[in-house]
Amino acid sequence: MPIRQMKESSEQHLVIKSHLQNTMNTVQRPPKTAQNGKGPPQAHEPHNNTKQPHNQATSPPSKNRGRRRGRGGKKSDQLDVCMRPSSRPCTVAHKPVNQDSCGMEMGFPTSSKSLNFAPRPGYGQVGTKCIVKANHFFAQLPDKDLNQYDVTITPEVASRTVNRAIISELVRLYKESDLGTRLPAYDGRKSLYTAGELPFSWKEFVVKLVDEEDGINGPKREREYKVVIKFVARANMHHLGQFLAGKRADAPQEALQILDIVLRELSSKRYCPIGRSFFSPDIRAPQRLGDGLESWCGFYQSIRPTQMGLSLNIDMASAAFIEPLPVIEFVAQLLGKDVLSRPLSDSDRVKIKKALRGVKVEVTHRGNVRRKYRVSGLTSQPTRELVFPVDDNSTMKSVVEYFQEMYSFTIQHTHLPCLQVGNQKKANYLPMEACKIVEGQRYTKRLNERQITALLKVTCQRPRDREKDILQTVQHNAYDQDPYAKEFGIKISEKLASVEARILPAPWLKYHETGKEKDCLPQVGQWNMMNKKMINGMTVSRWACINFSRSVQESVARGFCNELAQMCQVSGMEFNPEPVIPIYSARPEQVEKALKHVYHASMKTKGKELELLLAILPDNNGSLYGDLKRICETDLGLISQCCLTKHVFKISKQYLANVALKINVKMGGRNTVLLDAISCRIPLVSDIPTIIFGADVTHPENGEDSSPSIAAVVASQDWPEVTKYAGLVCAQAHRQELIQDLYKTWHDPVRGTVSGGMIRDLLISFRKATGQKPLRIIFYRDGVSEGQFYQVLLYELDAIRKACASLEPNYQPLVTFIVVQKRHHTRLFANNHRDRSSTDKSGNILPGTVVDSKICHPSEFDFYLCSHAGIQGTSRPAHYHVLWDENNFTADGIQSLTNNLCYTYARCTRSVSVVPPAYYAHLAAFRARFYLEPEMQDNNSSTGAGSGQAKGGGTKAAGESGVRPLPALKENVKRVMFYC
Repeated sequence: MPIRQMKESSEQHLVIKSHLQNTMNTVQRPPKTAQNGKGPPQAHEPHNNTKQPHNQATSPPSKNRGRRRGRGGKKSDQLDVCMRPSSRPCTVAHKPVNQDSCGMEMGFPTSSKSLNFAPRPGYGQVGTKCIVKANHFFAQLPDKDLNQYDVTITPEVASRTVNRAIISELVRLYKESDLGTRLPAYDGRKSLYTAGELPFSWKEFVVKLVDEEDGINGPKREREYKVVIKFVARANMHHLGQFLAGKRADAPQEALQILDIVLRELSSKRYCPIGRSFFSPDIRAPQRLGDGLESWCGFYQSIRPTQMGLSLNIDMASAAFIEPLPVIEFVAQLLGKDVLSRPLSDSDRVKIKKALRGVKVEVTHRGNVRRKYRVSGLTSQPTRELVFPVDDNSTMKSVVEYFQEMYSFTIQHTHLPCLQVGNQKKANYLPMEACKIVEGQRYTKRLNERQITALLKVTCQRPRDREKDILQTVQHNAYDQDPYAKEFGIKISEKLASVEARILPAPWLKYHETGKEKDCLPQVGQWNMMNKKMINGMTVSRWACINFSRSVQESVARGFCNELAQMCQVSGMEFNPEPVIPIYSARPEQVEKALKHVYHASMKTKGKELELLLAILPDNNGSLYGDLKRICETDLGLISQCCLTKHVFKISKQYLANVALKINVKMGGRNTVLLDAISCRIPLVSDIPTIIFGADVTHPENGEDSSPSIAAVVASQDWPEVTKYAGLVCAQAHRQELIQDLYKTWHDPVRGTVSGGMIRDLLISFRKATGQKPLRIIFYRDGVSEGQFYQVLLYELDAIRKACASLEPNYQPLVTFIVVQKRHHTRLFANNHRDRSSTDKSGNILPGTVVDSKICHPSEFDFYLCSHAGIQGTSRPAHYHVLWDENNFTADGIQSLTNNLCYTYARCTRSVSVVPPAYYAHLAAFRARFYLEPEMQDNNSSTGAGSGQAKGGGTKAAGESGVRPLPALKENVKRVMFYC
């Protein structure tokens, strides 16, 4: 995607130099630590965990670049900042401005060729060493030449299944002759691959394919296809070997793609391929999910380049499929009622049409002929009223008569509508009772809560069981017997990879001095609030409660509020036990009227605004929660805390304690901070003012083709504590992954060209909150797939640079850009499941387990971190990939920082599985989807005009992309962690 170039000539851009580093053998000394579990570490002078300058092997760096890469976390060469005196406990040493760094010519790379990702600086040493097993299986590199051929099929076919059938027939006919005994692998589209050359560089074949769906008896249709195979290229296996050895930075994607397709070829014939996974009802018996759906088990498979060489990543998978039922039975399940005797309502018709549109059905009224059709709609009339022309003279015949005369098929349930198949110009009618849903169709629409719960029960496997199933899958796939693997010389190990890991120590947490326990060392990823008080407990003087639940009596609601107020006080907040107005009961359908009544009624008492609104909601509340949050946060400027009815009746101390934690941070407080943070001992965070960003983009559900995507960015607003995060959100184009609103300019009639965007606004709010401007940026970016790494880094790092330069000439803080991935398929298992000391209660690996060798990238800076204790199922470690690092983090530095931050998540007393800034960004983006206007939520978003600049800066959208901006957050809301 082209990078937007800004018109202002005064703006500076960054030159990204290519850099290769030969640091794979670097040994890092672990920093001294007092975290021995016997007591909190004692405060001492701040220290830095820096590393030596990288070797710039490809070209001599500019003077500035050498300095920037070399200085790491030192306090030298920082831009002199004019700021008011600060009383922060960590001081900043200012040195003269480096003129070279301020006056250099800057330009941004326009393609990935001018950019290399951060190389691995060495391996981590901190933590207790252990061995874990990973679901990676060593794949021996083939020693044969891999050749690529272009395939052209005429007439063109859209279906991969048909394409594969054509090529399979071609191979059957010509393998021993024209193909020179080669067994090719085919991707189902345009490419064919062989081990060794074919006897020709170009050849045309004719293949006849019989339509097996036309039944056993009688003539079958035969179609003729012309297939042209043409030599394209030879994959460079030497390049792949060099890359796996860490001697080349650029991955040979063609060779990896060929090997992946080869290993998928046999499974594609055996199973139902969906994405990188394969499913079958034969792997395990399908489980019903309700409403005509069932779960199929399967496995994920992908070839990956790792430090141990090529690795085949195998994991278990489950997905929802449409149950292959007779259509009438499917409809009965979908509607949950008998459809044979009662007529359908209009709402029934809409539900059926939505569920069946695009679904393949096969006819059952023609004996062995099982012709397949795709459903395009549903008739508005019942079958008995449907007529259609049977000739050019417009002679009309009823559907009932036609099926009786043509097929001797009597339609029994004429009160039901017919399925429409084919296109709108020539739609055919099929009675429901004459159709059956074709097996093997994945359900891609949104599942309801019951279905999600049922699917989770199927997918939730204890680590030992998952490991066993993975091994059984590998043995069942029998790669040593796979004719394609044999042909290409690929050998797959049947043993899980044994990997060296380390268990990082948990950080000490600081609580308020007035509590019995002033600090805390979490045990196995968790702790509690007993005998502790929030380090910064806020005051709530003016609050009210609104009750939307009919089953909750006023006395019960009052008792719950009293208990919650007491818990807030015990936890360290000052909380007025009495609301400003009596508890107000309201109906959910009148949410806006009720909220405004409470808001205005509260204002009348002493004329002050409400600080907090408690809301009691029914357990199943539909759109109520989202409507309430939208009205409170974008219209009234109210901080709200919702509680479900079931929790109001069953008052649990644990629940109340968690709600108190959420209320405190929503009011602007802190629950706990890292002891190392307030003691200024976090390398490359405590030494100079540092801001930590989290960013994420959430996309609409599958099937929604016009709803916008929502981007969210949060940023720490306190230094050195790095605990409080302000958040901004914006709507952007449908399924756009690049965050469009990080930096933007627009023309104002009065002010001229104006700069803005989420990065700029959050840098300004950091300066206002701390009195400092950030000299270091750590940017955790969630939700990016490997194929988007270059694109996202190029675009978003450029936006960060522009945002900084727009605030002050030559202002370019050092940036570390880290992608956070959770949607991967690497799983880590304890080496010995019977050793209770190496697992948590759920049988998973211990929190703090980090892996940066063997199964990680051959040369780039990545690691797997399981920072949380498992609750149920198999824990999924987060994968962190450092794409860009001007701060020169060591492996220990970034791994320890990331792990420690996972203990600062505000909503619970557990370490979390993803670094909190990324987690908060996800929560904020999810919350902002409630701000979409109802018609946009219902998949009918209209393209609104507008500048795209939402006044107030809390929510924004790119108006130039035709996406309607989100309503702006109120000022008092966007300053706090409203999304918690």
